Amino acid sequence: MTDSFSNAGAWAPWLVFAVLVGGMLAIDLGVAHRKAHTPTRREAVTWTVVWVALSLAFNAGIYVTQGTTAGLEWTTGYLIEKSLSVDNVFIFLLIFSSLSVPSQYQHRVLFWGILGALVMRGSLIFAGAALLERFHWVIYFFGGLLVVTGIRFLRDTQHTPSVRDSRVLQFAKRHLRTIDGFEGARFFVRKNGVTYATRLFLALVLVETTDLIFAVDSIPAIFAVTDDPFIVLTSNVFALLGLRAMYFVLGGYLGELKYLKPALAAVLIFVGMKMLAAEAVHIHPLVSLLVIVGILAVAIAASVRALRLEREEEAALLAPPD
Repeated sequence: MTDSFSNAGAWAPWLVFAVLVGGMLAIDLGVAHRKAHTPTRREAVTWTVVWVALSLAFNAGIYVTQGTTAGLEWTTGYLIEKSLSVDNVFIFLLIFSSLSVPSQYQHRVLFWGILGALVMRGSLIFAGAALLERFHWVIYFFGGLLVVTGIRFLRDTQHTPSVRDSRVLQFAKRHLRTIDGFEGARFFVRKNGVTYATRLFLALVLVETTDLIFAVDSIPAIFAVTDDPFIVLTSNVFALLGLRAMYFVLGGYLGELKYLKPALAAVLIFVGMKMLAAEAVHIHPLVSLLVIVGILAVAIAASVRALRLEREEEAALLAPPD
């Protein structure tokens, strides 16, 4: 194990990262989304492009300042987290539809949900880096966890979780004073001297819990690429920061990508096996990147082809007989 954890403490890269992310979050919440509204598809696409462009610019800085290997590790980590985030988007759709969250308030829930996720993931990443530095065998635990999770993904491709039956939701309702409704964009409301949590806050609790569960899968996956906490954290954060815009862009299309979840399972199994075989086989970061890109590209192409064939069959069935 390298001493990358201590090397990552150099203040300059962390300062650039903190200023860039903090400034963009302030613009996002304080300017672009100061008033609750439903983002248009054009607005969501614009913000998606902005976040991807910033991510690529930051990645370019890694290539320049830390070298090609570190740059490839950042690219691979970012791609892994971005692809696994698609499952988060699917769960967000379930949460908002099950709780009937108005579309104009969804961005507020996602903003604060992802902000909380950044804090949780930062804690998990530094804890994971410390564990790997002190106990090398933890890498095999992470690898096994990823393989098991990937296999579970393959078995549960048709399973749709129930949000209203969630134990987290039931726990929150038992231990919080709640009202069964919304009070604008507020998470809490005070009535007759008593503070109540609104249904919007319950949606936030579910979003936070969901991200914590997915972090257990995605963070070890990035540690399969590098043990440098700076690369792990920054690639993870940049992937997460574009998740809100991606939700509004992809929300209506996820159901059409039928082979995406098996592809995510394959990615998890690949990186898990990479961790398990780390001592025996060294896989260059470029090879890892190409394998992951290839898996995702094949899945998307196959999904698009399957969708086209389904539509052609439907059109043939609806066509009048000769």
